[in-house]
Amino acid sequence: MIDFEIIRSYIPLYTEALFLTVKIGWLGILAALVIGLSGAAIRHFNISILDKLVLIYVEVFRNTPLLVQLFFIYFALPKIGIKMSAEKCGILGLGLIGGAYMIETIRSGLESVAAIQSESALSLGMTKRQTFVYIILPQAFTISFPGIIANVIFLLKETSVFSTISLMDLMFTAKDLIGMYAKTVECLSLLVIFYLIMLLPVSIIGSALERRIRHAEFGN
Repeated sequence: MIDFEIIRSYIPLYTEALFLTVKIGWLGILAALVIGLSGAAIRHFNISILDKLVLIYVEVFRNTPLLVQLFFIYFALPKIGIKMSAEKCGILGLGLIGGAYMIETIRSGLESVAAIQSESALSLGMTKRQTFVYIILPQAFTISFPGIIANVIFLLKETSVFSTISLMDLMFTAKDLIGMYAKTVECLSLLVIFYLIMLLPVSIIGSALERRIRHAEFGN
């Protein structure tokens, strides 16, 4: 039988862990978006050697687990003198793997915009930069939006591996309490509830925005 008194006493610990998880998660997502937009632009314009480097980066980070990447950042980099806190390692790891997914998502949106859009803008005297920023990118973002939201949810769920580098996130808190007090059902129930608190708003708001964008038929 579930001990609700135990659950009530554990809520402050989970709340603190939730704030840390959300902080690291969203900072990592912000980094992923910056990397994704930059990398997608490089691939879209096919910028010489940078395009090949971005392609290699995407393949490496999309085809290796976040856990392995975190271990490399947290345990291997200090061996060559690059030391970071566990929190910074988490943000970097999430940003790098997320950036690889965002690059492909945004790039697919950029390639979906009809070529005549660019040709028309250039013929009207706009520069390539103006055409990209004001014509191509807004339409590509609209097309890519569902994929971006899916990536955001995926990255927030991936924060569950942060416990392996001793970050006091939701998963670490649950495992720690189970190990100390053996209240498995109560701890896992709270874990599910707090992940839903973190992820459901993103899913609901993302779906609402997607419907609004589709209803407005922006970019068509």
